[in-house]
Amino acid sequence: MIRIGIYGYGNLGRGVESAIMQNSDMELVAVFTRRDPSTVRLINSDVPVYRAEDALDMTDKIDVMILCGGSATDLPVQTPYLAKYFNVIDSFDTHAKIPEHFENVDKSAKENGNVGIISVGWDPGMFSLNRLLAGSILVDGADYTFWGRGVSQGHSDAIRRIEGVKNAKQYTVPVEKALEAVRNGENPTLTTREKHTRECFVVPCEGADLARIENEIKTMPNYFADYDTTVNFISEDEFNKNHAGIPHGGVVIRTGKTGPSLENKHVIEYKITLDSNPEFTASVIVAYARAAYKLSCEGACGCKTVFDIAPAYLSQKSGEELRKNLL
Repeated sequence: MIRIGIYGYGNLGRGVESAIMQNSDMELVAVFTRRDPSTVRLINSDVPVYRAEDALDMTDKIDVMILCGGSATDLPVQTPYLAKYFNVIDSFDTHAKIPEHFENVDKSAKENGNVGIISVGWDPGMFSLNRLLAGSILVDGADYTFWGRGVSQGHSDAIRRIEGVKNAKQYTVPVEKALEAVRNGENPTLTTREKHTRECFVVPCEGADLARIENEIKTMPNYFADYDTTVNFISEDEFNKNHAGIPHGGVVIRTGKTGPSLENKHVIEYKITLDSNPEFTASVIVAYARAAYKLSCEGACGCKTVFDIAPAYLSQKSGEELRKNLL
C-alpha cells in the first residue's frame, strides 16, 4: 500500500481523501492542518488529524505527501520545505511562476533524495500535456485553450471582497462563435474578449448600492475589465439552490496542416466537463502521487512535471496488463 498524507484540508484536500478511497493500492494515514485538528471532520473518521507542524514526526510513515494549499502564498513555501522530508506533490497553478517554483523544489528534493511533482491538475496538468502532444504531432499549427463553462474560484473571491457583497460566484464561459471557428480549422487570431465572457451571480447585502457593485466588478483590472461581463443580482435562496457547486471544464484544441503543400487540415481536441473542479483535480493528483512513489522506489529524485512522467507510472496495472488491454 502507498501511504499518503494530506497537508491542508479544504475543498481540494477533501477531494484527495475521496480519490484515495477509490484507489485500492493507497491508504490515507494522516491529515495535517493549520486549524485546530479537533474541528476538522474527515470523510473517514478513523484517519487521524494532526497539526501542520507535527508532520515532521511522521517522515517514516508517509510515502507521498499531497499538498493542498493555495498557489499564492502556501505552496511556494510549503512544497520546497516539505520536499526536504517527503516525496511531495502539489497543484501549483500560477503559470508565470512555475519555472521559479520548479527550481526551488528541485533543489530541495535533490539535496534530500526525494521526488517532488508540481503543477498537477487539469490546467496546468492534463491540458499542458495535451498541448505538448498535439503540438509535437501537428508541427504546423496553432493552440487554443478555452475554459468553462465553470466557476472561477479566484474571480468569485474577488467579487466577494467588494463592499456590499454577501456572496458571489463567477462563471467563465467560452464564446461559441470563437470555439466553432477554431473547430472548423479557420485558425482565428482571438483577443481575450473574443474568447471568453464572464457571468456573475451576486447576493448583495441589504441596502447595498447595486450600481456601484456592478461598476466595480465590470471595471476590475486583471479580472473583468478585459471581458464582456454580465452581473446578476439574486437572492440568497436562489444562490444556495442553483450555485452551490463548483463545476468547471474546458477544451484544448490544436489545429494544423500536413502534406507537401499543407493541403490537409486536422483538428485535435481534448475536452473535460466537470461536476466538481476540486474532486477532478484531486483525482489527477492522486494518480501522479502513485507515479511519485514508483519513481522514488526506483531511486529517482528531484522535481518533475507531467511532461517528465511516463503514463504507465500513473496506473495500478502492470506493463503487461496495459499492453494487453489498452495498447
